[in-house]
Amino acid sequence: MEEWRIYGKKADFNAIAQAFGISPVTARVIRNRDVCEAEEIRAYLYGTKEQMHSPFLMKDLEKACDILLEKIREGKKIRIAGDYDCDGINATYILLTALKRLGGQADFVIPDRIHDGYGINEEIVKKAAAEGVDTLLTCDNGISASDQIRLAGRLGMTVIVTDHHDIPEQGIPPAAAVVNPKQQDCPYPFKGLCGAAVAFKLVQVMYEKRGIPAEEAYQYLEFAALATVADVMELKGENRILVREGLARLRRTENIGLNALVEVCKLKKDALVSYHLGFVIGPCLNASGRLETAALSLELLLCKDADRSRSIAENLRQLNETRKDMTVKGTEQAVAVIEQEHMEQDPVLVVYLPGCHESIAGIIAGRLKEKYHRPSIVLTDSLEGVKGSGRSIEAYHMFHGLQQSAGWLDKFGGHPMAAGLSLKKENIAPFRESLIAQAGLTEKDFVKRIWLDLELPFAWVSERLVEELQALEPFGNGNPRPLFGCRQVSVRRGRVIGRNANVLRLSLTDAQGTPMEGV
Repeated sequence: MEEWRIYGKKADFNAIAQAFGISPVTARVIRNRDVCEAEEIRAYLYGTKEQMHSPFLMKDLEKACDILLEKIREGKKIRIAGDYDCDGINATYILLTALKRLGGQADFVIPDRIHDGYGINEEIVKKAAAEGVDTLLTCDNGISASDQIRLAGRLGMTVIVTDHHDIPEQGIPPAAAVVNPKQQDCPYPFKGLCGAAVAFKLVQVMYEKRGIPAEEAYQYLEFAALATVADVMELKGENRILVREGLARLRRTENIGLNALVEVCKLKKDALVSYHLGFVIGPCLNASGRLETAALSLELLLCKDADRSRSIAENLRQLNETRKDMTVKGTEQAVAVIEQEHMEQDPVLVVYLPGCHESIAGIIAGRLKEKYHRPSIVLTDSLEGVKGSGRSIEAYHMFHGLQQSAGWLDKFGGHPMAAGLSLKKENIAPFRESLIAQAGLTEKDFVKRIWLDLELPFAWVSERLVEELQALEPFGNGNPRPLFGCRQVSVRRGRVIGRNANVLRLSLTDAQGTPMEGV
């Protein structure tokens, strides 16, 4: 069930339109994104990299920089501990290439999703010590790795954490420096950076201290932008500037691997928008970490050989196609289980798919959430019992829900909209019953709300308005594409077109009789 609503946020739209040379319709769209003050609107429309916040404001960032530069001067071995998703891959690339540019002895390790799990573990720490690593530098992980960081310290290693995830209840880990804008006492004004963007900020300061031109650091914006969109960060504030600048650079990128991936995905490089980062390029880079090894995606970004790059890019594209097929089949299986067991009305859907690849459980949970508009958790067999991944709706705080049923779980973590968990197979049924009993949801919580920016008569639509709306890119989380409604629309005629007969062309009129073509 769906409910359509129109935003009712107030402002002097005519005054905004006049001040910024835009239409009142565009002014209303911007206000609906909670961009209100004149300076905010100016940054939203015209912000450039010069308006990004100074990296020196971030707690411990200069301290981390000084430690790393000293380690480079001393010729110490630095190992970057990354993550297997698109954000972690790009963060690792940024730090690795920057440290080498500075003359550092740097290498990397990326955990295996299935065998290692998320973030640095004891084996990674012990292996680094055994191989003579002096400094561990995390990216896109580490903020929850207090035990592993203590172990590294006992083994004589220096640890620097760069991360963007929420600070755990036990506080920050005992590292030599912890760079994460979400720390409560961090004065950095914008808290929504991804891991690769935090890495970029660190590189900015290192380059400045070593006298390397700022433009060289800005070359990493395209990778930070790709990670920001792929990690579904909110495209507000500084992220909006970062992605806009990064997209401009991606459209003329000289990275051989990215060029190969754009080519095999049959994209036009000079027409790249945020959609392509989030739904084409990002998923290809993510696919290696889901089904094989994320090191393959990092190899693509580092590759200098055109033939090898194309081979890797084609492999990643095919892996992503395989992942999509697996997701479709897994979703079909999940829907069949829900319908066979009459679970459609359960306030929280908990579906056990023993044969499902654990790396796509979260994607399938997201598909179920969209189909049924209910919090959804997909469980599957793993090397250590049963693992699960959940996706939620606005009315249900998934992490709190898991806390209430924690007695049935071995481990869990997450936030309001998503979570991961592990448990014993015999606990699946009581865990499901516990979640359902304590959900506290009502029927109105299961109504999907679609928010319209405004009611738009056909006569208001013009080429200038379309161009203005396109200028509001990049679209994505926190800055959705404008959505308009029109009442009493009549269909005068329609016909099916296209080579595959899968396109419907319509001739429409609104209540005022204004005609409009629709596709």
